[in-house]
Amino acid sequence: MTSAVGLHQITKQFGTFTALSDVSFEIADNEFFTLLGPSGCGKTTLLRMIAGFEAASAGRIDLYGTPIGALPPDKRPVNTVFQNYALFPHMDVAQNIGFGLSMLGWAKADVTARVAQMLGMVQLEAFAHRKPHALSGGQQQRVALARAMAPRPKVLLLDEPLSALDLKLRQGMRAELKRLQRETGITFVFVTHDQEEALAMSDRIAVMSAGKVQQIGTPEEIYQAPENRFVADFIGETNLIPATVSGNEAGLVCQMSGGTSVHAMATGTPPVGAQGMLSIRPEALQLGRKPSGGDQLEGTLQGLTYLGTDTQFEVALATGQSVQVRQQNTAPSGQMPAPGDPVFVSITPGTARFLVT
Repeated sequence: MTSAVGLHQITKQFGTFTALSDVSFEIADNEFFTLLGPSGCGKTTLLRMIAGFEAASAGRIDLYGTPIGALPPDKRPVNTVFQNYALFPHMDVAQNIGFGLSMLGWAKADVTARVAQMLGMVQLEAFAHRKPHALSGGQQQRVALARAMAPRPKVLLLDEPLSALDLKLRQGMRAELKRLQRETGITFVFVTHDQEEALAMSDRIAVMSAGKVQQIGTPEEIYQAPENRFVADFIGETNLIPATVSGNEAGLVCQMSGGTSVHAMATGTPPVGAQGMLSIRPEALQLGRKPSGGDQLEGTLQGLTYLGTDTQFEVALATGQSVQVRQQNTAPSGQMPAPGDPVFVSITPGTARFLVT
C-alpha cells in the first residue's frame, strides 16, 4: 500500500483544550477515506492540519512520505472543498474553475482545455457562463469540486461538502463523488457526521470521538464488527445488553441477567468473568411466535412501527431489558404478532458482538 497521507502521533492543543490526542494512521493512495464523528470530535481540525490551515502541537504529517509540516497551504499539493463552496460570485462557472490554474501560471490555452475537461467531468458544459447565484445547490457543489480538482492535486480534502444540500440531492451527490474519485484517481479525505454518508461512499472510515480515533476499517468492518460501545452505538442502530463472559474455549459465550446464554464475537479473547455489553443490530434479530433452534430470547411484544419496506418491533425481554427488532415486510400482516403477545427473538449466528466496558 502506497501511503498518500501519514499522520504520526498528532496532537493539537487550543490553550488548555486538547482537540486531538496522539492520532496516528495512514491513508492509502487513491483511497476514499472518511473521518466520521459527532460535532467537536476533532475531524475538521485534523483536515485543516493536513491542508496547512492549522499547525500540529506535536507529531508529524507526511504526504507521500515527505514531511509537510513546514509547508504553507499554497505549497502543499492538496486542495480543499469547503462546506459553503466559497465560489467567486462575480465570476461565471468557467472563470471559477480556471481561476486557480491562472494563479498557478498555466498558459491560457492549457487553462481553457482543462476547464472544458472539468466541465465535462462534472456534467456542467451547458452552464459554463452562468454565475453561481443562477445555479442550484447541487450545481454549485459540482463547480466547487471541479475547481478543486482542476490543478490535479494529489489529495482532495472535503469538509462536509454535502451538508447544505437537501436529502435527495445529497443522495445523488454521494454516487457523483464516488464516480469522480474513481475517474480521477485522486485521494479523497472526506469529513462528515453522517453515518449513512460515510458507509455509502468510503473505502475506509476512521470513527472519531473526543479527539481520538476509536476504530478504522471498511464500512462493513465498522458496522458489523465494532470494537467498542461508542462505535457500535454511533454507527447505525444497535441493541446494547449487559452481559458477562461465561466461557471462551470453544467460542465466546456470554450470560445475560436471568441466565440466558448467547454466543458472541469479540475483539481479542475477553477472559471469563469479563463484564461488558452485547451489541446486536436490530436486523440481526428475527421475531417468532414459537421457539426455534440456536440462540434466542423470550419476551413480550410491546409495540411496533410500520416503516413501509420493514417494521420495527419493540420487545420487552424476560430478563428485564428491551430490544428493537427490524424485519422486512414479507409475511402477510395477519401472521404478525400483536402488542401483548409472547414472542421469541432469534439471533442470527455470528452477529452478536461482546464489547468490554
